[in-house]
Amino acid sequence: MTYREAIRYLESFIDYEKHPDFDYAGAMRLNRARALLDGLGNPHRSFKSIHVAGTKGKGSTCAFVYSILKDSGIKAGLYTSPHLIDFKERIRISSPRDRSIDEAEIAALVGRIKLFLDNFSRSSKFGPPSFFEVYTALAFLFFSIKKVEIAVIETGMGGRLDATNVIDPIATGISPISYDHMDKLGKTIESIAKEKCGIIKECSTVVSAEQDPGALAVINKVSAEKKAKLFVVGRDITYETIAADTEGQAFNVRGIYGEYALLRTPLLGRHQAANAAAAIGLVESLRAHGITICSHNITSGIRNVNWPGRLQVLRRDPLVVLDGAQNEASARALKEAVAELFRYKKLFLVFGVSSGKDTAGIAENIFPQADRIFLTRAATPRAVAPETVRRDFPRHEKKFTATLNVKEAVELALREAGPDDMILVTGSLFVVGEALQYLDKKAVSNDRKK
Repeated sequence: MTYREAIRYLESFIDYEKHPDFDYAGAMRLNRARALLDGLGNPHRSFKSIHVAGTKGKGSTCAFVYSILKDSGIKAGLYTSPHLIDFKERIRISSPRDRSIDEAEIAALVGRIKLFLDNFSRSSKFGPPSFFEVYTALAFLFFSIKKVEIAVIETGMGGRLDATNVIDPIATGISPISYDHMDKLGKTIESIAKEKCGIIKECSTVVSAEQDPGALAVINKVSAEKKAKLFVVGRDITYETIAADTEGQAFNVRGIYGEYALLRTPLLGRHQAANAAAAIGLVESLRAHGITICSHNITSGIRNVNWPGRLQVLRRDPLVVLDGAQNEASARALKEAVAELFRYKKLFLVFGVSSGKDTAGIAENIFPQADRIFLTRAATPRAVAPETVRRDFPRHEKKFTATLNVKEAVELALREAGPDDMILVTGSLFVVGEALQYLDKKAVSNDRKK
């Protein structure tokens, strides 16, 4: 089986990331994920795992944990979603070098389990698996084959019914919970938090980020019911930002067991210091399982973390920044970070959003600061049409220019922006991924011309 054949086969399974109008409780069935993995020999039981759920910052928290484990010499795996440009980004291993799963490996894995998947899809009493369930199974199988020691696993949607929730983690993280996927997870912070807390296991260790009081109340309640030991950033783990610029930031963390002074990370925004504090708490909590990570590796892992598409400065003349803010809380953090870190004459916004998101919450945080707004849509069925955004926000009408696609939006912004201006691409990770891919290709093309 070739890589192209493998991708076509994987894409034959329903992908709920592209089709938002589905029955959450009916479509996401944990028994199906368990049966699927059981048929593959339960590969997830061959490695230890760290599980992270939340609304915002869960991917960054996972990236920090993975970077620390990698720096300590532990053979680590990382499973995240969605990807920015390519499916392969979702599955990483740290040894013998940090890399994503490659095309040959995907083709080999799919070829190995295709017959089983075909039979399972036809005969399973739980129905055929989704794309996310199959890709999760591939990740676990890959980690097992590569003899990963600890895998860092990010949930997809929610947590309770998520396909990743088959694992029995040695540490559990809950990143900041806010309003997102409300049509699936509930209309209140408490109901959303209950779904996220579905990953908390009996007698486990839980590290929570700073939370809305309603979300924290749920986390406290579930942790107590599960007899889980809970550490909370802002209470048991603290951090303090020392300095920040467009190259990164410095901060201090007082963890569960140690203090870490003058940590430095390339990830921008005060919220990333908070994510790093949660990641340090998760790594420190591994001591309960006989795994101690030294302070040097924690410092180095925080410094060398790689997590693109989050306040990523791509070029500086004009300034081009990409950020995947896709809910109100993330957009508010983005607004604060832009005001604190960047100086510019005019702000040109490239904006596209997916259906099911809090478009109003995102827009009202970032539209007022923009001088021009290029409305666009990513190449996904979930993308909201620019005309819809234009209609829903009439008070910003004079700033709007509707575009056909992300490439056109970025090109128009580059054409109009002066050297002292800023272009901000945001609203959706799909939009950010397409912009990143296009700008990378454009940079390579320009280099060749030179």
